[in-house]
Amino acid sequence: MKTVLSIAGSDCSGGAGIQADIKTCSAHGVFGMSVIVSVVAENTSRVIDIQNIKTEIIAKQIDAVFEDITVNAVKVGMLSDTDCMKIVANKLKEYKPAHIVIDPVMYAKNGCALMQPNAIGTLIETIIPIATVLTPNIPEAEIITKIKINTEQDMKKAAVKICGLGCKSVLIKGGHYIGNAVDILFDGKEFYRFETQRINTKNTHGTGCTLSSAIASNLALGYDISTAVKNAKDYVTTAIQHALSIGKGCGPTNHFYELYKKGGLLNETEN
Repeated sequence: MKTVLSIAGSDCSGGAGIQADIKTCSAHGVFGMSVIVSVVAENTSRVIDIQNIKTEIIAKQIDAVFEDITVNAVKVGMLSDTDCMKIVANKLKEYKPAHIVIDPVMYAKNGCALMQPNAIGTLIETIIPIATVLTPNIPEAEIITKIKINTEQDMKKAAVKICGLGCKSVLIKGGHYIGNAVDILFDGKEFYRFETQRINTKNTHGTGCTLSSAIASNLALGYDISTAVKNAKDYVTTAIQHALSIGKGCGPTNHFYELYKKGGLLNETEN
């Protein structure tokens, strides 16, 4: 069985972070593992508090996995401060996994900050250069590039600039602003365009985490980058179409919809 290691924060409400990543890996038939870098007290409506894990424990979690288990791909999510970023970057440079998918998480779905503003420079200098695929949304891409993104051409311009920072490829997610859900992938040579119809739902908690871990899962399974992104986007689209009305805010996506459907475990109202 192929394996994916998620290095991210923990979401106690289960819709994002490590919890979303493990669910996504399981839905793809790969073995999910985790390194928790922050414990986030959050729900579908708000982030209440964050407690970062000591860097020594982050490093030892990474060591514990790599010394024992072959890691086919790594997904990196929430890294809230500079110390965390530096230790994660150093450890991944040490172990050199074949694929590193990085979701530069800056804000929760409800707008609460998850990355300290003074850590943006460290993200650019130490984290982006180790990425096989970087998956910023439009606001994150604007912060990284200082380019205002209003059109698909702007997305392409920003993608080229981000690749110039050292990552192998970048997927800019256009779900925030531009028409239908249009994402632009740039692999350093070619652009790929992925478009799905925008889904009218507020229940999108954890979609960024889910997409990046789905890409990592597909890379672990042996797909090339463009195919991995396409498969992941299809998976996330289905998960959003059948999102769950859980909680008072932005509910979670349905990570196991296809699995439950095949197993006959859905109620008639969920089909």
